[in-house]
Amino acid sequence: MTVRPKDEDLVRAWVLKADHDLLNIENNLAAREIPWDTVCFHAQQCGEKYLKALLVSRHIDPPKIHDLTELYALLPDGLLTDFNARLLEELNPYSIEGRYPGVWEPVEQGEALRAVEAAKTIRQVIRRVLPSHCLV
Repeated sequence: MTVRPKDEDLVRAWVLKADHDLLNIENNLAAREIPWDTVCFHAQQCGEKYLKALLVSRHIDPPKIHDLTELYALLPDGLLTDFNARLLEELNPYSIEGRYPGVWEPVEQGEALRAVEAAKTIRQVIRRVLPSHCLV
């Protein structure tokens, strides 16, 4: 599939922002005191931004939503092969729970590290189908 020139820049911008979320995770993991909820939030954001990059690359304007399963549902069927969409369900709560106070359970280290792995898997799968000239 050919990406329109103006969309190429937008795809690259989404990819760059998604990778910045991963950089934030790495920086947090190197800190003396690690905010596990923030790690999870950035993992969710990484997944969201990679999905939006993929949508733009397929000429689909991504809606201004944070629900990863809804974004995934907008993708053409069969685009992401060998992909476990449950990863999206695992990350979904962190778009809110990682940003706002509430009555959520505290995020523990193991849970946060699983969220990071989910984000990295989403990144890897989506980068395989994005046009290489749109990757940063």
